[in-house]
Amino acid sequence: MGFPFQGVDFIGFDALLNDDELMARDTARQFVEDNLIPIIEQCNRDGRFPQELVAPMGHLGFFGASLEGYGCAGMSNVEYGLVMQELERGDSGLRSFVSVQSALVMYPIYTFGTAQQKDEWLPKLATGEKLGCFGLTEPDFGSNPGGMRTRARHVGDGYILNGEKMWITSGSIADVAIVWAKVDDEEDRVRGFLVETDRPGFSAYDVHGKWSLRASVTSGLSLQDVHLPASNLLPGSGGLKSPLMCLNQARYGISWGAIGAAMSCYDTARQYALLRKQFRDAPIASHQMVQEKLAWMIGEISKAQLLALHVGRLKDNDKLSFEHISLAKRNNVWMALECARLARDLLGANGITDDYPIMRHMMNLESVKTYEGTQDIHTLIIGQSITGIAAY
Repeated sequence: MGFPFQGVDFIGFDALLNDDELMARDTARQFVEDNLIPIIEQCNRDGRFPQELVAPMGHLGFFGASLEGYGCAGMSNVEYGLVMQELERGDSGLRSFVSVQSALVMYPIYTFGTAQQKDEWLPKLATGEKLGCFGLTEPDFGSNPGGMRTRARHVGDGYILNGEKMWITSGSIADVAIVWAKVDDEEDRVRGFLVETDRPGFSAYDVHGKWSLRASVTSGLSLQDVHLPASNLLPGSGGLKSPLMCLNQARYGISWGAIGAAMSCYDTARQYALLRKQFRDAPIASHQMVQEKLAWMIGEISKAQLLALHVGRLKDNDKLSFEHISLAKRNNVWMALECARLARDLLGANGITDDYPIMRHMMNLESVKTYEGTQDIHTLIIGQSITGIAAY
């Protein structure tokens, strides 16, 4: 069932966008409408990632969209954010896949890699011919990545890696993993490595039984005496700051993506409220309590749009700090989850069925709230920024 998306712009937001930004947004919007919306509910039911959409997204330049050269689209950060918004309006899982491919795989190669590594991997990752994953989180270390146990031992002409990674998007379908490990003879300094997934000792397994991000591949990785040549080290990486730089790129995209999920929930609830009749044979949209919920939703979406746009403009002008990204991610994901809950409430019992996208977005957003820095971690990052005192 559901409703065709009618767009969400209460404050004339589109007038703040230039022609290139509108074109990027509209291209992604049409792609989602034509290709993802018709299949996403079945993908969610089946727990299937729609891998048939990878090549078309590569053709449209969605992977590594804000990078220059190597076949990448060279979009501005605002354009990239608007693409993330539309992908997550379709489903958080698809946006997560593109975020990982772009911000957590292509970005570290682009930023920390050698010319040879860039030439070898970036063009194929940009088209989707090759897929990647990002191995930082471990079974016992999520919010505290500095506690990682994955080790890299310098042996002869290369390294031997041992460790476990968990909650890895695209892990079992990836051709290459960006694995972060502590190097034994560098005083446990954290370094990034390119690990081809067909190397002996590397294995990946999928996480099953998920109620969230069902249309996304979530994996665990195991590295048992994986031998890498020295040329697989990302030489520009060094210290925990390097993977956190990657996470900041991804968190920025999430701050836009969450708006898309909120838009989907709001637009569905508004259209439903105008058609559903109760009491007095009048649409429920005529009731004060319903209008209050819709007004809250559009108010928070509008504020989130302005916050994301301002953060994007700062990023495009090299004036962005990681605290700004924490504020946007924290606020916009919270806002989207509240919109999903209010929308479910407005749809009543119908809100729990997959005739409508509400419950799927709500379950997905519970994961989005947790990954790339939990709500509480981003609260503490902001708290440290405004007080000068670290509380973690």
